[in-house]
Amino acid sequence: MNHLFRLSAGLLRSGTAGLYRRRPVPEGHVSLVVARLFSSEPENSELGQLIKKDKVVVFIKGTPAQPMCGFSNAVVQILRMHGVDDYASYNVLEDQDLRQGVKNFSNWPTIPQVYFNGEFVGGCDILLQMHQNGDLVEELKKLGIHSALLDANKDEQKK
Repeated sequence: MNHLFRLSAGLLRSGTAGLYRRRPVPEGHVSLVVARLFSSEPENSELGQLIKKDKVVVFIKGTPAQPMCGFSNAVVQILRMHGVDDYASYNVLEDQDLRQGVKNFSNWPTIPQVYFNGEFVGGCDILLQMHQNGDLVEELKKLGIHSALLDANKDEQKK
């Protein structure tokens, strides 16, 4: 697993990001981290249940069948290339509270967001990097998911 993934995942886990804030908050502003600590428990509890419900959970704009932005489409395509078809997907365009709630929950400002076994992985950029350097195959293996790219590589080597 590469350093960037470990750093991102470690810093962005629920409740830990505030410990690693590098820039001071301007006077008169409320830190998102502090605001998150005071956010309502039911919202965090409901989101916590959603992300733990399935091995792979994605919050995207649109649906896997019809992504409504390029980044969401990239996440769907990466998962598809690896043969990951059984995952929970939530369309944040249908529910603005969900859209903002998941951003607050992960302390990650953008959509899409990807979770493995209830842990925040990152957005499109992180998933793409994991795909490119092979870390995604290893992470899927930890989830008990066999990447279809492994089979494709074996077929190529036989030729």
